[in-house]
Amino acid sequence: MIQSTEPGRKKTLVSLVIACYRSEKTVGTVIGEIEQVFKASQQYDYELFLVNDCSPDNVWPVLKDAADRNERITAVSLAKNMGRLPALMAGFRMSKGEIVVILDDDGQCPMDRVFDLIAPVTGTSDYDVATAAYPVKKQSWFKNFGSKVNERMTNVILDKPKEIRFNNFTAMRRFVINEILRYENPYPYLTGLLLRTTHRIACVPMEERERLYGKTTYTFKKLITLWMNGFTAFSVKPLRLATIFGVATAITGFLWGLFIVIQKLVNPAEILAGYSSMMAVMLVIGGVIMLMLGLIGEYVGRIYISINRSPQYVVREVYCGKQQKDSGGDA
Repeated sequence: MIQSTEPGRKKTLVSLVIACYRSEKTVGTVIGEIEQVFKASQQYDYELFLVNDCSPDNVWPVLKDAADRNERITAVSLAKNMGRLPALMAGFRMSKGEIVVILDDDGQCPMDRVFDLIAPVTGTSDYDVATAAYPVKKQSWFKNFGSKVNERMTNVILDKPKEIRFNNFTAMRRFVINEILRYENPYPYLTGLLLRTTHRIACVPMEERERLYGKTTYTFKKLITLWMNGFTAFSVKPLRLATIFGVATAITGFLWGLFIVIQKLVNPAEILAGYSSMMAVMLVIGGVIMLMLGLIGEYVGRIYISINRSPQYVVREVYCGKQQKDSGGDA
């Protein structure tokens, strides 16, 4: 808690975390709106962590300039591009707020509704997490496709309730963040981390905005990485499904073999040698075996990398701004 300007009252500190990548032309607008929204609040104060995920554009000078102008802003630069979730984890680890809010750097999150988003996770509310519920996602067809596949995957693999759909604008209580930070392996998956912490999740209806500028940086590679993290990081169900599929294939093969033997005994003339059918069966079975071995190998590889303590992220620089330097703060 930090003191408000009104004697006898305390403001709730809200930590906002933004992962910045290719947002040189948009993040300044997002920062300005955050400042205006919280300036008018008598209940909340804020701190803002802007994490530069080794962006190839000139976003870092923009973030440093924002930190110079506002002592509540901290700019963080990662040494290499690690992806949105590791960048958010870097911000989480520096945050101190009772409530932590994540949002995007492209202006799509309706920042004017942030207090509606925060409301379910304040005071004695029954909710621990609140996420924006967009009736229409204003994004590319490719990203919509990826989101839908990821949604189905989390419903099956992580037992996520179907009525809950996590979005890019989410608020969390401090104890949820503390639990998330216990995960130190190099494959963070926010949905899995949230679902293993709590099921008290509120969906707050609001409209998603259009992007301020440019196109999404969501690529096919990032989509595959997201799916693999969801598949392997928080559940062994894929291995169990592989076992079930293998058993089903074996039973099918046994029954088919039994059918062939019976047919051969009953009517030998109808069973002819078939090179093509034999090759087809061998290719199918071989493909299934290789698929299962690849899945097991993915698990083993991730275990090996985790044992070697590969970092989630590497912080190259933390910039707190000239005002904090002048007042004795650390840069």
